[in-house]
Amino acid sequence: MEHVDSLGNRGTLEADDVQWMTSGRGILHQEMPQGDAEGRMHGFQLWANLPAALKMTAPRYQDVTADAIPDVVDYDGTRVQIVCGDFWGKRGPVDGVAADPRYLDVSVPPGVTRRLPVERPRHAFAYVFASAGRFVDASDPLPVETELVDGEESPGVALTGNRSLMLFDGGDEIVVRAGDEGVRFLLVSGMPLKEPVAWRGPIVMNTQDELRHAFEELRAGTFIRD
Repeated sequence: MEHVDSLGNRGTLEADDVQWMTSGRGILHQEMPQGDAEGRMHGFQLWANLPAALKMTAPRYQDVTADAIPDVVDYDGTRVQIVCGDFWGKRGPVDGVAADPRYLDVSVPPGVTRRLPVERPRHAFAYVFASAGRFVDASDPLPVETELVDGEESPGVALTGNRSLMLFDGGDEIVVRAGDEGVRFLLVSGMPLKEPVAWRGPIVMNTQDELRHAFEELRAGTFIRD
C-alpha cells in the first residue's frame, strides 16, 4: 500500500504538510497529528494499492512542507494546489507512487463553471469538503439535492455539498459548476491496476492465500523485514 496524507489547519483550510509513505514489506505506523490551540484540524488520507509485482517492495517515506506545493490561480479565479502529478504545467512534490496518481486541491469561485482534464484511461473521484457545486456525469453523491429541469430530474447535476464523494470512470475531463459560495474539493485520478484485491485490516494482497500468508508472517514477527 501507498498513502498520501494531506494535513491542514481547520481555520485557514490551507495545506500545511504532506506525508507520503509506501508500506511495502514493512511499515507499522501511528499518526498523532495536532491541530490549533483548541485541537481542531482537518486531514485527508489517500491509500493507493500496489500492483502485485511491488507488494513486497522496500518501504519508503517522504515529508513535504507547504511551501513546496505548487499553488496556481487561473484566469477565472480557479485555484489548484498540486500535491502529486502533473497539472497546468506544474508538478507536485510527491512522486514515485505506483498508480501514477494526480492529487489536486481545487477551489472554484462562486457561480463559475470549470472543466478540468482527466486523461483516458484514468479513473477519478472528487471529494467536496467546503461549500457545494454541481458535477456533470458523476456518480450520485450522498446526500444529494435534486435539481429539476423542465419538471424532470436532470441526472448528473445534483447539488453536491460538504463531505460528499463522486466517482468518474473513463473520460477526458470533469465539469463542475460552483454554488453560491464557491466549492472546494479534492480531485484525485490514477491508472486502474485491473488486478484482484484481497483485503483485511492493514494488508492488501491479490489472493486470499497471499493474505493468510501475510498475516501468518505478521503474527510471527517476520512480515517487517527492514
